Amino acid sequence: MTNPRILPGTAHPTLGDAVSEALGTEPVECEVERFPDGELQPVVGHVRGEDVYVVQPTGRDVNEHLIELLLLLDACRRAGTRRVTAVVPYFGYARQDRRTRAGQSVGARVALDALAAAGADRLVVVDPHTPTLEAMSSIPVETLSAVPLLAAALAEHTPAAAVVVSRPRRRQTR
Repeated sequence: MTNPRILPGTAHPTLGDAVSEALGTEPVECEVERFPDGELQPVVGHVRGEDVYVVQPTGRDVNEHLIELLLLLDACRRAGTRRVTAVVPYFGYARQDRRTRAGQSVGARVALDALAAAGADRLVVVDPHTPTLEAMSSIPVETLSAVPLLAAALAEHTPAAAVVVSRPRRRQTR
């Protein structure tokens, strides 16, 4: 079996490079061309027959990063990869896992279907909003958790009797 190849997207290239370094491999060369109207056109380096992990969180600018991820997956598939795994530490649209009223889409399902259609063989996410992603997906979903690492890091800087509370952001409506 060949070493996995890491292809960092533009959403967080430092993360992709860090994963490559931790695995002792060079990241896949990739150029994301931008047309004047904002369209993206990724061009990936040699990946024929390789096991490629596309590292692309879909945080801020979620729509642009999701489209870039879809195009990167498609480019890898067309370049002849053996298997493509989407590594999406923050999976945008995960909170849209059900309809709460008539006329709504199920954004998580749409995004998952798009990833599979673009060529992803697997999906890796970190602490998704909902555990139902795996049930909604036509491809295998692996869920990782950052909570133990975050708790350990926070424990070093807080008193033993401290209580940490998180408050969700308010929804903005038009």
